[in-house]
Amino acid sequence: MPTDLTPSRWVEFAEIDNARDLGGLPVSGGGTTRFGVVYRSSTPQQLSEADLAYLLGPVGLRTLVDLRTPVEVAREGYGRLAKSAVRLVNLPVCKAASTAAPSELVPDARRFDLCELYHELLTGSAASVVSAARLIADTTQHAVVFHCAAGKDRTGILAAILLDAVGVPAEAIVADYALTAERIVRLRTRLDTLHSYRGLPPARTGILAVDPAPMRRFVADLHALHGGAARWLRTNGLTDAELTALRRTMLA
Repeated sequence: MPTDLTPSRWVEFAEIDNARDLGGLPVSGGGTTRFGVVYRSSTPQQLSEADLAYLLGPVGLRTLVDLRTPVEVAREGYGRLAKSAVRLVNLPVCKAASTAAPSELVPDARRFDLCELYHELLTGSAASVVSAARLIADTTQHAVVFHCAAGKDRTGILAAILLDAVGVPAEAIVADYALTAERIVRLRTRLDTLHSYRGLPPARTGILAVDPAPMRRFVADLHALHGGAARWLRTNGLTDAELTALRRTMLA
C-alpha cells in the first residue's frame, strides 16, 4: 500500500524531535488524509522561541492535546507554551488507575510486550482517547498537536485510532508508527535529560523499540476484538455525528 512518507510529513524544529503531519496518508477507496489539521509529536516542553513562532505561525497551532499523566505534567510542564495563547488540554493515556511515567511502567525494560501495553493503555484511557477524537473533529480547535513523551506509544495509540477510524489502511498506520525509528536516538538523548524519563533503556530496546510488529498486531486486534476503531469510538461515547465530523475534518 503506497503511503506518503516523504520528508514533507516531517515538521522540523530545533528542540522538538518527533513531529509530523498526519496528512498525506492513503484512505481505503481513494483519497488521502488532510495536511495541516492534526500533528503528532514528542514532548514540546523544551521548544525554542523559533519553534514556538513556527507552531503559532505556519502550523497554526490552537490546541495542544497532552497525553502525559498529571505527574509528568507537574514535573515537566510546557515550557514557552505555558504563556502562549494555545489551549493546553491534558488527556492522560495510562493504564487503569495508573499515573506512572514511562520509566516507571516497565519492570523489565528490555523484555516487554508493547502490544499488550497498548491494549492496557487503551482500556485504561477510553475517555481520554474519545475526548481527543472529539476535539480533533471540531474545526474551531485546529490546528491540533497531540503528544506524549517520545511521541511513539501513547501518541501512536491515538494516531492508530484516528487513522483507522477515518479509513487509513493498517499498513499505512504501521508505516507511520515506524517512522519514529528515524528519530529514536535523538529522542532517547533528550528524554534522558528530563526527570520523568531517567532510567529508560537504550534506544531501540524495550519500551524504546520501534518494531512495526506490535502496532500491526494492535491494529489487527482493534478489528478482531472491537470491529475497528470507528466502532470502538462509538462504543465508548463518540456519536455518529462526531464520527462523521472527524472523517470530514481529517480527509482531503
